[in-house]
Amino acid sequence: MSLHLSNVILHQLRKNDSDELIVNFRTECLENDTSTENLVAELHRVFNSKVGKGFGSFKSDSEFQIWLHELRKGGKNFYDFSQLSANRLKNELSKYPFADEGILVIAEYQSLATDYLFVAIVPSNQSLKVTEGLDISATDYLDLSKMDIAARIDLTSYETDKESNRYLAYIKGRVGRKVADFFLDFLQAEVGLDTKQQNQVLMQAVDDFCTDSKLEKEEMISYKKQVADYCNEQIKTGDEVQVRELSEELPPTHEGTSFLDFTQERGYELEDSFPGDRTAVRKLTKYVGAGGGLNMSFDSMLLGERIFYDPETDTLTIKGTPPNLRDQLTRNQG
Repeated sequence: MSLHLSNVILHQLRKNDSDELIVNFRTECLENDTSTENLVAELHRVFNSKVGKGFGSFKSDSEFQIWLHELRKGGKNFYDFSQLSANRLKNELSKYPFADEGILVIAEYQSLATDYLFVAIVPSNQSLKVTEGLDISATDYLDLSKMDIAARIDLTSYETDKESNRYLAYIKGRVGRKVADFFLDFLQAEVGLDTKQQNQVLMQAVDDFCTDSKLEKEEMISYKKQVADYCNEQIKTGDEVQVRELSEELPPTHEGTSFLDFTQERGYELEDSFPGDRTAVRKLTKYVGAGGGLNMSFDSMLLGERIFYDPETDTLTIKGTPPNLRDQLTRNQG
């Protein structure tokens, strides 16, 4: 990928003998060479691939924002900025029981004509290697795939659109760890764009559009599949769902109303673009549900053909079960 690295530094977060989190500061920034560029490029790629990211913007009184502004204007050098940030992150992280040790990476770079500031705690693990003398020795490595404490600021968007509510992106982290809480506190930021809500609104708009257009069942299935295919392709490539672009790929109503016009006239309040959510998109072409020990998923086209639902008795009748399921049922009869 095309990446231009401006600055990158590593500091270490570790526990001392009193089990307190401390920072071991690197004495200077890393050299900008092939190794550091590859590291930052891989961090950028891994971050893009993470699902369930949150978005936000700085609060008006954010101290971190002041430091960042000074850095960008040349009033503060990158090393001093990294020290202030590391101490602030350590203080926020120490408030939580999951105060992990790890390598703090702070990088300033440009990718595809967009400037970014990246902050992450990357787990450091040990592995075994064989030396030239065929001895076994331990080696430390950064486990980038396990990174779940990270934020990335789109500096280009931040500096050109102060009203944006999404120039700051962060990994929400594992359930129960409240990663989003402390990272937002560290950055002194607030939640902005709600991608889950945007996807739910989009799915509802598609449903309503199909209903208002009085589409036949086959037409409705085909229409929703087009939407799902487009959204899934955007998710796969790491691009956002563009509502106007999606609308241009879809046929208008019989009256000539485009999907974009429909969403604007009905006031669905969709952003121009937003990251797609695979779980929400899946419901366009499948019925999905789980509960009470039952987990079920089937293509929407099967409803009324091989699968029938009786709302009065809350009963699903399935004609023709999958061969592997049928084999299990047959073998366990009696």
